[in-house]
Amino acid sequence: MEFFSLFAANLAIGIQEAVTLTNLWYCFVGVFLGTLVGVLPGLGSLIAISLLLPITYHLPATGALIMLAGVYFGADYGGGTCSILLGVPGHAAAAVDVLDGYPMAKQGRGGIALFMKCIASFWGSVVGITLLMFFAPILAGWALNFGPSEYCALMLLGLIAASTVGQGSPIKGVAMVFVGLILGVVGTDINSGVSRFAFDIPELTDGISLVAMAMGLFAITEVIKSANTSRVTPEEQSFSLRDQMPTREDWRRSFGPMLRGSGLGAFFGSLPGTSGGMATFLSYSMEKRISKHPEEFGKGAIEGIAGPEACNNAGVGTAFIPTLTLGIPGDAIMALMLGALTIQGIQPGPQVLTSHPELFWGLIVSFFIGNLFLVILNIPLIGMWVKLLSIPYHLMFPSIVLFTCIGVYSTSNSTFDVWILLGFGFVGYLMALLRLEVVPVLLGLILGPMLEENFRRTLLLSRGSFSVFVERPITAVALAVCAGLLIWSIWGSMKKKVVA
Repeated sequence: MEFFSLFAANLAIGIQEAVTLTNLWYCFVGVFLGTLVGVLPGLGSLIAISLLLPITYHLPATGALIMLAGVYFGADYGGGTCSILLGVPGHAAAAVDVLDGYPMAKQGRGGIALFMKCIASFWGSVVGITLLMFFAPILAGWALNFGPSEYCALMLLGLIAASTVGQGSPIKGVAMVFVGLILGVVGTDINSGVSRFAFDIPELTDGISLVAMAMGLFAITEVIKSANTSRVTPEEQSFSLRDQMPTREDWRRSFGPMLRGSGLGAFFGSLPGTSGGMATFLSYSMEKRISKHPEEFGKGAIEGIAGPEACNNAGVGTAFIPTLTLGIPGDAIMALMLGALTIQGIQPGPQVLTSHPELFWGLIVSFFIGNLFLVILNIPLIGMWVKLLSIPYHLMFPSIVLFTCIGVYSTSNSTFDVWILLGFGFVGYLMALLRLEVVPVLLGLILGPMLEENFRRTLLLSRGSFSVFVERPITAVALAVCAGLLIWSIWGSMKKKVVA
C-alpha cells in the first residue's frame, strides 16, 4: 500500500512538471523534428539527437531531456515511413519494415501499412513506458547500495556487451571501445589537475567535445556516405484517412503480433547492446515461424509490420531503465541522453530519482504525451510527411552540414570544435569503409571518465587491493559475465575463420 501511495505522489509530481506550457512545447518540438528527420531516408534518431544536442546547453534540464526523448520516439515512428513507401530504411531498426511494408505499398495498401505501423508503435511505447515507470524506481532503490566497485564493473559490462552483442565483428567492437577509452583520457586529470594528451592545445584541456564528436561521427559521416545517392520517389497512391483504415481481418491478424512484439522488445531494450535492429528481426522471425501462412511473409503480411514495430518502440521505452537508474547506456542514443544529463551538471545514476524527482517523473509523463502527439502527427498528416520524400538530396545535405557547424560552434564559440566536427566526420566515413563500429567509440568516450573515476576510487578505498573486485558478489558476477562475453566473442570469431 505504501508503494502505491508513493507511486501516486511521484506520478503527480511528473504530471505537474510535464503539463507546463514550456515542457509541452519542448515535447511537441521534439516529436515533430524527430518525425521529420526520421521520415527522410538515411537520417534517424542518432543524427537528429546529435544535431539538437548543442541546444541543450541553453535549456533547463527537464525540457532538454523531454525534447531529446521526443526526438527519439519521433524518429522511430518516422523511420518506418520511407521503409514502407520507398523500400529504403530510415534507420537500422526500420529495415525490417521493408520486408512486408514495401510490398504492401506496391499493392496499393501503403496507407494501411502506415496506419498499422503507427498503432503498433503506440502500443509498444505504452508497454515500454509502463515498465519503465514501475521497474526503474525499484532498480534505482536497489542500486543506491552500490559502491564504486559495482559501478566500475557494471560500466565495463555495458561497454563489452554493447561492443560484442549484436551486429558486426565483436573483436572490432572491443577494439573501438579501447579507442573511445583513449579519447576519454584526453583532458585534465580529475585528481591531480595535470593535463593529459592535450599536446599544448588549450582547447583540449577540457577534453574532446562530445557534441562535436557525436555530430561528426553521425551527421557529417552520413552526408559524405550519401553524397552520390540518387533520389527515390514513393509509389503514387492516396493516403486519405479512409485509405489508411485496416480491415477487420487486418486487426485480427495484428493483435497477437503486437502483444508478442512488445514483450520481446521490452526485454531486449533493457539489455545493453541488444536493442534496435536485432530485436525487431527476432520479432519478425518469431511471427513468421508461428504463422499459419508463412508463405505470405515478404509479400505483404501485415504481421510483419505489427510485431516488429511494437517490438521496436517497447524497446525504446525500456532502454531508459539502465540509463536513468544506473547511468549505463545500452547504445549510442542512450549515450547521447547520458551526455545531455552531464551537460546539465546532473550525475547519472540512482540519485537522479531522489535528487531530481521532477526530472525523472516529468520525463515519464512526457513520454505518454509525446506518443499521443505522434499519433496525431502521423495518422492525419501522413500526406505531408510523404511530400518530404521529394526533397532533393543536393538541397537537404548541405543544409545539414550548415546547421551542424552552427550548432557545434554555438556550444563554446570555438572554431576548434568545428575542426573536430569535420575531422570526426571523415574518420567516421573511413570507419564505415573499413566496417568498424562507431557506437563503441562514443560509448567509450562517455563512460571512460566515469569508469576511470570509479576504478581509482575503488582502489583508494581498498588501499590498492584488487581483491575487492572478486569479494563483492555483484562486482564478481558482472566481471564474470564480461569475461564470458569476451571468450564467447573470440571463440565465435575463430570458429567462423576455421569454417571459412
